[in-house]
Parts: sequence; C-alpha cells; structure tokens
Amino acid sequence: MLKYILKRILISIPTLLGITLITFFIMRLAPGDPVQAMSGGMATKYSKDAHDKFMTYYGFDKPLIVQYGIWVGKMAVLDFGDSLMEKRPVMEIVAEKIPVTLYLNIMEIIVIFLISIPIGIRSAVKRDGLFDKSTGVLFFVLYSLFVPWVAIFLISIFSIKLNLLPLSGIVSEDFEYLPFFGKIWDVVRHSILPVTVMSYSGLAFLTRITRGSILEVLGQEYIITAKSKGLPRSMVMRKHAFSNALIPLITIFGAILPTLISGSVIVEEIFQIDGMGRLFFRAVTSRDWFVIMGLTTISAILTLIGLLLSDIMYAIVDPRIKYE
Repeated sequence: MLKYILKRILISIPTLLGITLITFFIMRLAPGDPVQAMSGGMATKYSKDAHDKFMTYYGFDKPLIVQYGIWVGKMAVLDFGDSLMEKRPVMEIVAEKIPVTLYLNIMEIIVIFLISIPIGIRSAVKRDGLFDKSTGVLFFVLYSLFVPWVAIFLISIFSIKLNLLPLSGIVSEDFEYLPFFGKIWDVVRHSILPVTVMSYSGLAFLTRITRGSILEVLGQEYIITAKSKGLPRSMVMRKHAFSNALIPLITIFGAILPTLISGSVIVEEIFQIDGMGRLFFRAVTSRDWFVIMGLTTISAILTLIGLLLSDIMYAIVDPRIKYE
C-alpha cells in the first residue's frame, strides 16, 4: 500500500503541473489588462510610465513561459504571490477565508450523509413501495431545482416574511458581545439557510446512489444465502449488504474535497458569507490573477488528494482490492 501511495503521489506531480499550466495560459491569454483590473478598469487612472512600472513589478512584461516558471517556483513553497486587489499574500487571505467555508462544507457533508444513507437504504428495502416512490419523486424535484432560485425563495420566506432566520452573513454584528452558547446559537442560526441550499441537491443525488448500490447488493447470492440461514434482516443489511455497498459512496466522498471552493461560490455570494467561494467569485470578477491561480491550484490539489483517499478507503472497506 505504501508503495502504491508513493507512486500515486509521484504521478500526481505532473498532473498538477499540467492543470496549472493550462489554467495559467488561459488566464494570461484572456482579453484584458491586469493593471487596468487593479484600477477598476479605468485605463486613464495610471499613466503609461506607471502602467509599465506595474507590469514590470508583477512580472507581466516577461515571456509567458518565463512567468509560468517563476510562478511554479513560488508555488512549490506555497507562495502564490500577492492579491492585485488587496495587496496582501494570497495564502494569508486564504487562511482567513477557509475556516468559514470548511465549516459550511463539513455541515453540508454531515447533513447529506446522515439523511441520505438511511433514506436510500429504506427505499431499497421497500422497493416500489409508497415510501420509495414518494421519496423518488421528491428527490427528483429537489435535484432539478436551480440553486439561486432556492436560496432567494428560502430567504424571502424565512428571513423576510417570517423573520425567523438571519438574512446574510455567518455571524451577527454583536457576535463578540454574546456569551459562549449565544455565539454557538448565532452561528447555527446563520448556517441553517446556506447549509440547506448547499445540501439539497447532494442529498437527492446520494440518496439515489445509496438506493441503487443497496439494490445491486441485495441481488447477490451471498445475501440470499444469509437470508436463507434465518439471519435477522437488520444483521443481513448491516453486516453483509451495507458494507459491500460502500464503494460508490466512497467515490462520492472522495469527490467532495474539491467542492470546498467551487461548491460554495454561489451560496456564499448570495448569503454574503466571507469565505473561499466568495473570494473566488470576487477574484474572477476583478481579474485578480494571483488569487484565481492560487485557488485553482488548491482545488486541483484537493482533487488529487480526494482521489487518493478514495482508493485507500476502497482497500480498507474491501480487503479483496489489492494495490501494486
């Protein structure tokens, strides 16, 4: 296993370089001027001499391949440069934003797995019954709903009309003056709507995946044999069916890591939550190249880590899987 992990890490290095190379050249060849982006698109804000000095300072006057080589050298030590808009190191900004996004995504994962797996199992056990058909229709509808529409709908009902939940942000303005448990409750109240919007489509998707995996396993001969021996249904499901249906769920879990950035862009912008998703949205709209490259690279690294973790968990769940 250790040999396989080392081999995968070595293979991941050229893969990561390929991703960053493509992203780098797409960003550099896109129309626009980074100096104009720094000035809000007002070309007259800087004189030609000032413009040229900025281009030289940030290295934009060098050939693209040289720029990429310099950037890769800095990336190797986790130096993604300074944000063009905030004039601060990208990693410093990321360190400030990532706790909020990490919290929201952890809550999303907990909600999805705690709800979808039991419902998916019950739907498989009660196949073609009322519960299976009703949840199937419900989750099909949920999966097809447009995220911004759902977010705006929930805000209008629970924040504006009923005034039950906060409209935006992750904490209240008086958060620092609240007692300990008051702070916890304040964060929970602010999290309910964003986590709901982030979770509903994944919940619908994973429920159907769980149902399909369980149905496939229930038709296997060893399940039929276990039932014929008179074993309780709960034991058959827990020890034989569910453990062998985990492979597709592990695949989904391994794909969750990259969504720490991309999966929360729309939600964080709508709810005005100052996290990684909103940072990426602002970086794209303001053409902040260093932030975009930094977040894209982090997302690529998380993708490769997620794939590696999935493969390792496969071997843990199913000892028959061997890696060389």
